[in-house]
Amino acid sequence: MKTSQHSPSSEKLLEGEEKQCLKEPPAITKITTKKLAFIPLLCLIYFQVSGGPYGTETMVGAGGTFYAILGIIFFPILWSVPEALITAELSTAFPGNGGFVIWTHQAFGPFWGFLIGFWKFLSAVINLSSYPIICLRYIDPDLPLFSSSTPHYLVISVSTLFLSVLNFTGLHIVGYASISLGILSYLPFLVITCFAIPQIDPSHWVLLGQKGKKKDWPLFFNTLFWNMNCWDNVSTLVAEGVTQPSKTLPKAFLSSGLITCFAHLVPLLASVGAMKIDLDDWVDGYYTVVAEKIVGKKFKRWVRIGAFLSGIGVFQSQLSSCSYQLLGMTELGLLPTFFSARSKRFNTPWVGILISTVISILISSMKFRHVTSLVNVFYSLGMMFEFAAFISLRMKFPEVNRPFKVPLTKLRSLIAMCFIPFGFLLYVVCVGQPIVFLVVALLTMLGILWYFCMRIFQAKMWLDFNHVMKKLADYENLGYYDQIVK
Repeated sequence: MKTSQHSPSSEKLLEGEEKQCLKEPPAITKITTKKLAFIPLLCLIYFQVSGGPYGTETMVGAGGTFYAILGIIFFPILWSVPEALITAELSTAFPGNGGFVIWTHQAFGPFWGFLIGFWKFLSAVINLSSYPIICLRYIDPDLPLFSSSTPHYLVISVSTLFLSVLNFTGLHIVGYASISLGILSYLPFLVITCFAIPQIDPSHWVLLGQKGKKKDWPLFFNTLFWNMNCWDNVSTLVAEGVTQPSKTLPKAFLSSGLITCFAHLVPLLASVGAMKIDLDDWVDGYYTVVAEKIVGKKFKRWVRIGAFLSGIGVFQSQLSSCSYQLLGMTELGLLPTFFSARSKRFNTPWVGILISTVISILISSMKFRHVTSLVNVFYSLGMMFEFAAFISLRMKFPEVNRPFKVPLTKLRSLIAMCFIPFGFLLYVVCVGQPIVFLVVALLTMLGILWYFCMRIFQAKMWLDFNHVMKKLADYENLGYYDQIVK
């Protein structure tokens, strides 16, 4: 690894800090945590990305059956593969609980590392709030009381708190629970597919639209993107949760990608092929109607139960990523040390779990369409910097050991791989509604203010920070994470 060149003032600071480090304990202590086996890791990634076809019905209503099928086939190739490859390389080359925060931190400095972490955290916790909403959308017809505003919000709050309890017991418990949740939540779609096969009319698959119904492309792409992204979330869990990540992670990504694609495609082909198509009917929760018409009236309850189980799985996996991200940002000195508090019994970051849960409850009253749009915009802003960090780190640190490396060596090849995903991210950001842009701008300003407040608090010693932050703030050049922390 090539060393960076520092100015004379930085060299003096570096020498002083190196002497101080001889007296201080390491900034990041090695924690012994039970590792995830391959199958639990695969299921965890599956739930972080999708969790099944629940919530994808809107794509058919917004764009027609042909474009929905086309999107599910080609979007994983154009988007998911590059994102997964980049995540696998950077997670093994720059491992740590911060995941993508570490990468942007290394490439562009502590400010951008913090801001990307802030954006991605907001995206994740806002996303968390949507899964109890989806569950209730499927269950509400059986429980009409929950349709009114106060009981509805109360149920969401209580269920969110209840679901967060499992995360306190440990990452490996969440991983093994994901196996059962994945199988049980998808079983209804296997039954629907089997019953639908004799009734399939392939001409339904090429329906481009419907007379009198205008296509809603922003809704179509937001829904598609929302159901196929977040491959990088597992990066915050690799350091503590994955054994031999250079071998395990690429295999888990490949397996999860194939499972996710077929999990969406197979029931969609069966359902639209066997049903009389009216695009106005295809909204969130419509798979319950599909189940009733294809299998039988009683079976729609099994779809609702499956949706509920899928929501639990996605919630658990996303919450794990959020809590470990906050832990990683604390280890980098970007947040005060009390954010890194762990459970003495389970060794889990309980403060991160609690903060993520409370925020998701507070924003769970938002309209679902605004939730998905807001999540996608925050996520896209963060991902654009992740792609840029990937290119930057290849250029700045070509000799860093990369246990897994994207099999492209030339810079123009790497840029070409990122070009289409980056363009899609720009599109997702640009099609956001005005209210979404306003919220994003206000929260971003809040994040920037928070960053500089943290710097002031550290300088005044009003809060306790990891000493790494002082080093990162003083040095003028980057590329020293390994020297300081490891």
